[in-house]
Amino acid sequence: MALRAIVGLGNPGAEYQKTRHNAGKLFLDSLSERLSIPLDREKDPVRWGEGEWKGSRLLLVFPQTYMNLSGLIVPWLKKRGVHLPDDLLVLSDDLDLPVGTIRFREKGASGGQKGLSSMIAYLGSGNFARIRIGIGRPLDGTPVSDYVLGSFKPEEREAIGRLRDPFFSMFDHWCH
Repeated sequence: MALRAIVGLGNPGAEYQKTRHNAGKLFLDSLSERLSIPLDREKDPVRWGEGEWKGSRLLLVFPQTYMNLSGLIVPWLKKRGVHLPDDLLVLSDDLDLPVGTIRFREKGASGGQKGLSSMIAYLGSGNFARIRIGIGRPLDGTPVSDYVLGSFKPEEREAIGRLRDPFFSMFDHWCH
């Protein structure tokens, strides 16, 4: 049975926990809860949980690095026995998708997302699956860096919450 890794991108630390840039981590936490695979193990540079779901061995992984250094976990994934890039799914925020939208891609470019750029650099390829969670762009002139590190507004949290079912469908599709 192959070992598959689901990596939720974000920034470590309580101050970043509920920010837009941590949308990937937010969905990793939802997956952890739904599959009863707690993220209860930690060793630099990752926090992770292991389990099985529908005949697949899974690693749920949160890099303990800042977003732009997410690729530092690639050697750790290789050591764990993940066949890269085929058995990798990355969850990330996406400025170019409106809040409340989600997109699955089998492969592709980073689209300017620093965590995906780092993963691509360390893997030497963009040929890995990803689910991108729309956070939209700031409309009020707020600098992008401030926007992504800002908390979701209540209406944005509601829109993100409605993505859980489509997200699990995409995850299920990738697993099979």
